[in-house]
Amino acid sequence: MPDQTPDPQSQPQPQPSDAGLRHRFAAALHAARGPAGGPDPAPYADALLARWAEPWRRYHTAAHLTAVLEHVDTLAGYADAPDLVRLAAWFHDAVHRPDRSENEERSARLAERALTEAGLSEDRTAEVARLVRLTASHSTAPDDRDGAVLCDADLAILATGPAAYAAYAAAVRAEYGFLPDETFRAGRADVLERLLALPGLFRTPYGVREWEARARGNVTEELRTLTGRCPSR
Repeated sequence: MPDQTPDPQSQPQPQPSDAGLRHRFAAALHAARGPAGGPDPAPYADALLARWAEPWRRYHTAAHLTAVLEHVDTLAGYADAPDLVRLAAWFHDAVHRPDRSENEERSARLAERALTEAGLSEDRTAEVARLVRLTASHSTAPDDRDGAVLCDADLAILATGPAAYAAYAAAVRAEYGFLPDETFRAGRADVLERLLALPGLFRTPYGVREWEARARGNVTEELRTLTGRCPSR
């Protein structure tokens, strides 16, 4: 049962391995395609890993991908189609340029092109792309079990301990190093305020119980540090 899985704060940070990640991608794609099969997954995994290794990335790296995949595994019992969620995790930040605002849409379109070519059915490809687009807002419908798992896995970093959260915030700042401090603080504060305005940061029962309070405290403290004000919520 997913409720018995340890939370991310008590676990060592995942160390990305290209071989291990290729195996994860192949397993998810094989399972999602089913008996119809399709092309060798390896070139698609390699193309995605090259994106996740782009030199301007500081937080949205293969380490983040690995962490999200680990959290999807933790929450897989809450998903209707966990392998589609795993594929969505691979694509959710595959296109990431810090100076662009349409990264999630471009990532979803990449998923539509690549997964169609890789042999995934039209309806399953559309579902992966839908999930990727959800990560722009992390706002899911109450009955969207797969969306809840992906968004919770993506936001689980918010529920880490003080040192890990500080490292995460520093990596995000480094990724936007081209912005002056004042501009970054305003933009980051807007992101944090939108997260805090959600009905809850997490949707799965595990996320609500194990991560919500700690994450909300971390985000509130970061917002206070950036702006000097405390949100009412």
